[in-house]
Amino acid sequence: MNRRRAFQTLLATTVGGVLVSGLVYARKVEPNRVEVRRCSLSLPRLGRPFEGYRIVQISDLHADRQMTPGRLLELVGLVNSEAPDLIVITGDFATHSPFFSLVDHAAKLAAPLRRLRSPDGTFAVLGNHDHKTDADLVRNLLSSGDVTELRNAVRTLKRNGASLHLCGIDSALEGKDRLERVLDGLPREEAAILLAHEPDFADTSAATGRFCLQLSGHSHGGQARLPLLTPFLLPPLSRKYPGGLYCVGGMLLYTNRGLGAHPNLRFNCRPEITVFTLQAE
Repeated sequence: MNRRRAFQTLLATTVGGVLVSGLVYARKVEPNRVEVRRCSLSLPRLGRPFEGYRIVQISDLHADRQMTPGRLLELVGLVNSEAPDLIVITGDFATHSPFFSLVDHAAKLAAPLRRLRSPDGTFAVLGNHDHKTDADLVRNLLSSGDVTELRNAVRTLKRNGASLHLCGIDSALEGKDRLERVLDGLPREEAAILLAHEPDFADTSAATGRFCLQLSGHSHGGQARLPLLTPFLLPPLSRKYPGGLYCVGGMLLYTNRGLGAHPNLRFNCRPEITVFTLQAE
């Protein structure tokens, strides 16, 4: 009997220690282990002058007590070190919760965002947390941070007579997307890239046949990925395409795992900066 009790105590202590260690790792270690992923993409209709064009994507900053201006400044340094031609941010600058709303934290991110450097600038779309928190405040943050919001809009980039169309839709989860407005302003020729916070919107955007590539975030990659199990922290409109590269109806989709998280923990799902090098098909 004493041996059995000793074994049960040892087992409980071991399991408890593993759980506590795993939680500490998920809260304090992995959220700071940023992975820079590099991906070469061949896009149809991409003009030869854009051969080798570099786009850096970041997403889901989720300003809170961990994503401070100092932390973001470190991440900005990583982005700039990749010498991008263009920087895109696919939503959720703010963090909203039933228990708290960190509006002030988001407002403090403008100064680090101003340090982003790329010849063609920095463009962004809003996410669902931005609308639930305060969309006007987030838009002021972007303006102060020299970031251009693509609010159901199109911006055409030019290089040696060739065009690359950069498009953006507002949050589909919040019902703010107006794809028809984007299509009305989108020329029919040459490559088009769509920024859309929610990755599962790809089923809709791919059906138009007009976009070569959609860049999204929102999922955080599921945050906790355990062997043989489906990620269980996936928000709506990210459960079909939770992370990485997909081909949807002939359109490429990339879902970035984000740099912040909500709730703030990660396990086997590191935060991500993605570097795309475009190739003409």
